[in-house]
Amino acid sequence: MTKNFCWTLAVARGGVVVLAMGALLAACGKKDGADTPATSAAPPAAATAGPPPGPSAAGSAASGGVPAMPSAGASAAPAPPVTVTTVKVEMKDLAVRLRSAGVVTPIRTVDVKPQVNSVITKVNVKDGQYVKAGELLFSLDARTEEANIAKAQAQLAKDSAALADAQRQLRRAQDLLARQFISQGSVDTNLAAVESWQATVNADKAAIDATRVAQSYARISAPQSGRVGAVNVSAGSAVEANKTVLVTITQISPIAVTFTLPQRNIADALAGLQKDGAPVTATLPDNGGTFKGKLQFVDSAVDTASGVVKAKAYFKNDDEKLWPGAFVEVQQVLREVKDALVVPQAAVIYGARGTIVYVVENGKAAVRPVKVLQPQGSEVAVSGVEAGESVVLDGKQNLRPGSAVVERAKENKDGPQGAASAAASSASAPNGSGQAASGGADAAGKPKAAP
Repeated sequence: MTKNFCWTLAVARGGVVVLAMGALLAACGKKDGADTPATSAAPPAAATAGPPPGPSAAGSAASGGVPAMPSAGASAAPAPPVTVTTVKVEMKDLAVRLRSAGVVTPIRTVDVKPQVNSVITKVNVKDGQYVKAGELLFSLDARTEEANIAKAQAQLAKDSAALADAQRQLRRAQDLLARQFISQGSVDTNLAAVESWQATVNADKAAIDATRVAQSYARISAPQSGRVGAVNVSAGSAVEANKTVLVTITQISPIAVTFTLPQRNIADALAGLQKDGAPVTATLPDNGGTFKGKLQFVDSAVDTASGVVKAKAYFKNDDEKLWPGAFVEVQQVLREVKDALVVPQAAVIYGARGTIVYVVENGKAAVRPVKVLQPQGSEVAVSGVEAGESVVLDGKQNLRPGSAVVERAKENKDGPQGAASAAASSASAPNGSGQAASGGADAAGKPKAAP
């Protein structure tokens, strides 16, 4: 009987040797001295994996093998520090200012109209001229009023003569009564005549005064000081009483700015009125200048549609830069919060569970719940922090409680600290195999790509 053994050895290209052994047994037996073929043969099971991979991971990769996975017990690499910028919590007095859009409006504007029907005889003013109160602007045709005055004066002279005669008659009657030549009734009649003519004379004087008033309407003077607008008439123009607008005079200095106040700030505004007017500033757009004034008026009703109340502030406007109808930005100091803890608005994180900030303690980020007391522009007064603490401003979106942080230089964000942070981050980052990337850099200084 002869036995044949067949051994198959398979060696992996990556250094992994797999030995497979198969045995084929052919048994030939002789019965009575002759060879007889075997009826059945069962090969043993092939066994198994060979030796572990070689020491060179690069060689393994080069030969096309599968890199080894990290063991389950290996610990994860620590997270790199987060680069942030911080600001100090300040303690200071925070002025609460209200910002609103306002419109420059004149305190007084007058449309000059004639009070009699007449004709313009002379125009004494030009477009855009500044006038003083009482200055002559227009002259009207006054010949009718002059004639009426002369007529009234003549009537006064006539009635005055009749009064003098009645007074003489009364004196004679009183003398005759003393001599008992006439009765007392005659004297009373003469006295009534004197009183009647006296009343007539007084009426004539009143008529003269009324005619002189009508005559004064022929001289149209400025009712107030201010700037004259466009002159709408010229000499010879017929004007109608209380209808024709001759010119408009607008007071420029002082001047007012009208704006609105939210309903929640009415109490602060009224408190400012009691202190001789709260300070108000008006700023013209396009660097037109900033002007200081005082709050002088708060309306007595809140607009139900918008929830605001109208307010007005007065400005001296000596340089006449605030012009009627101009739009300005109004800022009003309502009150002042003493010893407030102030941080930038951008440092506060608003979430569903409340308001927080991140502070830096011993190089790590810590969460501080805070309460917003008073927002003001880019700053906000809060409680829950202490003066001098470092609050994270930029980079807070990458933080978690306990995260290591590296502060970026405020003068140069790409300075030495930023470079050191980047280097630390790249040094601590693991590659895809859980091992440090090997292979160095190529000729251009770039790291080689992982296979």
